[in-house]
Order: sequence, then C-alpha cells, then structure tokens
Amino acid sequence: MTSGLSRELIALRAARELRSGQYVNLGIGLPTLVSNFIPEEMGVVLHSENGALGFGRIADEGEMDIDLVNASSQPLTLKPGAAFFDSALAFGMIRGGHVNVSVLGAYQVSEKGDLANWMVTDRRVGSIGGSMDLVSGAGSVIVVMEHTTRSGEYRIVSECTYPLTGRRVVNTIITSLAVIDITPKGLLLREVAPSVTVEDVQAATGPRLLLAEDLREMEL
Repeated sequence: MTSGLSRELIALRAARELRSGQYVNLGIGLPTLVSNFIPEEMGVVLHSENGALGFGRIADEGEMDIDLVNASSQPLTLKPGAAFFDSALAFGMIRGGHVNVSVLGAYQVSEKGDLANWMVTDRRVGSIGGSMDLVSGAGSVIVVMEHTTRSGEYRIVSECTYPLTGRRVVNTIITSLAVIDITPKGLLLREVAPSVTVEDVQAATGPRLLLAEDLREMEL
C-alpha cells in the first residue's frame, strides 16, 4: 500500500482547515508542525496549555530562545502582541470555551468520533496531559495522524480498544492518505492524497467509508 503524505504534508493540509480569527491549540508531536504552515496574514491565534498565546512557527536554530517553548518543548517564534501566563490560566481558557479548534494526534479514532490518544495499553505507555480538557472545551477537534500503525493495523476503527480521551469529540481526521469527516451517518471521505485511490483508503480503514459528492484529490 502507498505510504501517502509525509508528516510535514499532513500538517500543511491541516493548516488549510483553519480560518482567520480562530484561536487554535496544537497538541504535542505532529500537530505542532501545523504552526509552520499557517500564513502570517491569516490571523490565526495559537494557544498552548503551558501558557503561551499569539506565537508563530517553530523557531530555527539561529533564533531560538530556550525560555520560549510550546507544549512539546519546541522553541517558539513570537508575533506582535504575544502573551505568556501560567498553566492555570491557559487551562481556564480551554475550559471556558475560548479555544475554537484543537489539533491533536491519535492512536485510534472510531467511526463515531471517539478519540483514544493518551495510552497504548499493551505497552503501558502514555500520559493524559491536556487532551481531555481540549476535546471537551474546544469548539472543534481535528485529528492528524498516519492512517495506519507501522505494522499496518487500523487507526480508524469501529470501536476504540485503547482507553478513551473523549466520546464523540472528533470532527475531522487528516491522515497520510485522506481527509475524513465524522458525520451522523458515518465516516465521510472528502479528499484522497495524490496517487492514493479510494480503494487504498478503504483497505486501510476499519469501518466502511461514505464518499462525498465532491470527493477530490488534496490540493497541496
């Protein structure tokens, strides 16, 4: 099966989902790469649960400040008006409903939008972090991830087998193969990656996919 998009291209496609004026939280790992692909003129305000608001892309080596980092401990660049505060206030913003979009990674997503992203049960690896607050407090949740595990197992499943972060919380999944919306009728395939077919995506997905009327190839 084709490998599909790189991590950077997944992040690029996710950035296209964001809109001007939104307050957006980027989770640890792959989601943090999204900051590198948000146009400056778009006016998206990035939020981090470790207490930063209004930052930009990940800093290059020559512009790093070790005291300015995101939730993944990656160095930040700052935009005019950026602010810093404690984690209590950062989580207050999340719990108060002031974050419009949360972009998170996942181990599994179910066809109903259940999210499992904090523990791999068989390896006893993981930590809760801020994901449970984000999926309950953010206006919408976008998951970015490889479409399958390294061994080819489904990440998009009928029912999650890993411990849940939240039930029916995911709105959109962007993977190395496709863009999929969670709808009341099921998983709606909106876009396929270049050189990837609908059959490729279905073979790598547990539940049956519905096809959007305007199903198209991703524009990158």
